[in-house]
Amino acid sequence: MTASKKQSLPERPEVPTLLRLCNEAAVESVLSQDIEQTVRIDLAAAFRIAARQGLHEAVANHFSAAVSEDGSRFLINPKWRHFSRIRARDLVLVDTSVPGNADSHDLDPTAWAIHGQLHRLNPRARVALHLHPIYATTIATLQDPTILPIDQNTARYFNRVVIDRHYGGMADSDAEGARLTSLLGDRTRLMMGNHGVMVVAPTVGEAFDDMYTLERACQLLVNAYATGRPLSVLADDVAEKTARDWEKITAFSLRHFEEMKLILDREEPDYRD
Repeated sequence: MTASKKQSLPERPEVPTLLRLCNEAAVESVLSQDIEQTVRIDLAAAFRIAARQGLHEAVANHFSAAVSEDGSRFLINPKWRHFSRIRARDLVLVDTSVPGNADSHDLDPTAWAIHGQLHRLNPRARVALHLHPIYATTIATLQDPTILPIDQNTARYFNRVVIDRHYGGMADSDAEGARLTSLLGDRTRLMMGNHGVMVVAPTVGEAFDDMYTLERACQLLVNAYATGRPLSVLADDVAEKTARDWEKITAFSLRHFEEMKLILDREEPDYRD
């Protein structure tokens, strides 16, 4: 072989470089798997806790969590599985970048319509919980479903909930999912008129605590309405200050979730399986 031909051959990386690249890929793969497993465990815990607190409805409703940066891969509960039975390994990994992948999992149409479109169109929505809890849904049926700030829990949601007033039946189409995603925008709570409620958050723990407090806030408001007496609504500046104070204590939300997981670890440890 001539010298010129030798010079035209592409340079190969040094063996140490190849090993480094392989090691980096392996580490990245392991880290990705670890992250997914952590999210699986947290999401399974959220289902179990929701069932314990009576937030579920039969075998309907869905929780999802993205495990890829662009939201194309996300975990969601299997079709028509009771929340109290869900384990980490039961969660379905959907990859929307693969044609037909969602169809192959036999997802509930409403799960794909709402959560599939949300994660696809808004990658910042890392975790989404959609429920029909009794008190939040009761408020959602009112002509004015605003959560009035009458205590510090209700004040958490002052001017921070998007209201959808256009219920059109089961949310089982991509178009409806896209509409809800567009309506939510960069906000984190959606009061779905005549339907239910959805919250989104960066982590499962934050989403769970938000849903829990939202339902408690609505329970208090429903009970206050039931007295038939005038409500003592907080002044706007006080409600706004309280809402901002809530936003400063993310650690509280995360600790709440971890404490609930410790109870599950003692009483229902199989959620981690």
